[in-house]
Amino acid sequence: MHYLTQYDFIILTMNGIIAGLGIPVIGTVLGAACVFFIKDKINPSMNKALLGFAAGVMVAASIWSLLIPAMEMSAPTGFMKIFPSVVGFVLGMGFLLLLDILTPHQHAGEQHSEGPRSNLSKSSKLVLAITLHNIPEGMAVGAALAAVMEQSHFVGMASAIALAIGMGIQNFPEGAIVSMPLRGAGNSRVKSFIMGALSGLVEPIAAVITILLTSIILPGLPYLLSFAAGAMMYVVVEELIPETQSGDHSNLGTIGFAIGFVIMMILDSVL
Repeated sequence: MHYLTQYDFIILTMNGIIAGLGIPVIGTVLGAACVFFIKDKINPSMNKALLGFAAGVMVAASIWSLLIPAMEMSAPTGFMKIFPSVVGFVLGMGFLLLLDILTPHQHAGEQHSEGPRSNLSKSSKLVLAITLHNIPEGMAVGAALAAVMEQSHFVGMASAIALAIGMGIQNFPEGAIVSMPLRGAGNSRVKSFIMGALSGLVEPIAAVITILLTSIILPGLPYLLSFAAGAMMYVVVEELIPETQSGDHSNLGTIGFAIGFVIMMILDSVL
């Protein structure tokens, strides 16, 4: 039987980290590139389906990739088994609520901005809206990779990569949702693509910050995993689900949610 040496483990871990950080960004870039192939704005029905898909991926990832491992890392039984998950989840929800209140942003298809008043253009506010969504996704991948680096048997590299793939898949529609409205607002295809692609760069940044925090506060890993889950669930409940259920064809959003949820569940469970 071949056993991994410390050197082999380091190489595999570094390769996994690079893949984990890069896959979600690639998803955003590919989605933003839709601006070169689609002449008009995204069909409203397709937009609902894509948003529902992203919501399904995020909910499944929050449960299987974050909350369950967080509870498994905690005390064997009793209230302390769920205490870190409860605290982290609530703090994650509160953190995104605070960012939502303090950051001027505007969602695609909406006429009114959210957050404090500012002189930012509509295009900038659209990018900020997706950036807010990407922060918890980056934290989720970062927390999973941090668990792998600490050689936790509750989160393996395959599971962390599965989470990164799930985030990359749901980042594809997010990239398109940024670039296409920018193009519709009169920006060039190149500028729209660049701004859409740049909206995904916050994910690896958030992931690296989470990894660094974990290296400093190792006992805080269950809190960070559940914190990321709470932050993602805030995005789902506050933004994605309402957008899929407003107006006509809300059933497409529901179908998209189911598909995204099942795909992420399969990725995490099988890998």
